[in-house]
Amino acid sequence: MKRIINPWTHTPGYNCFGCSPDNPIGTQMRFFEDGDSIVSIWRPTQNHQSWINTLHGGIQAVLLDEVCGWVVFHLLKTAGVTAKMEMRYLKPVSTLQDYIKLRAYLKEMRRNVAIVQGELYGADGQLLCECTCTYFTFPQDKAKETMGYVPSQTEERDYTFEECVNLDADAPI
Repeated sequence: MKRIINPWTHTPGYNCFGCSPDNPIGTQMRFFEDGDSIVSIWRPTQNHQSWINTLHGGIQAVLLDEVCGWVVFHLLKTAGVTAKMEMRYLKPVSTLQDYIKLRAYLKEMRRNVAIVQGELYGADGQLLCECTCTYFTFPQDKAKETMGYVPSQTEERDYTFEECVNLDADAPI
């Protein structure tokens, strides 16, 4: 997997709840390109729970919407907005596990509408939650002009899944 360099890091005013490394109360997600998919490894804490030791469903939705959005940003090379998100909560997600894995990929593209599938897995590899997101995408020139879109790049280095899991959260993005 190749690590995606977040092009908005340290941009004035950039404080995305999902992916800004500078948002102290956000999820600070990082992303990897894995073939035709975007992957993120994220560590839940007790601060993200709804019921005791259970990851809040709204946080699950944030994580999945964000990883699906990076399919639009990175793989489709444009910006878009979420028009619809259908969630399927399959099993409780424990906040006690070391990490969860999120994966998203493009299911279908119709003109400017992208249908993206998102999946949330426990550290044991079990599928716990999934979603289908519908995005309205913009032509790249409009995305740059109105949404501040900047194409993302990947690092040259290939990471194994285990390296992604153990990547230091404080390493530069």
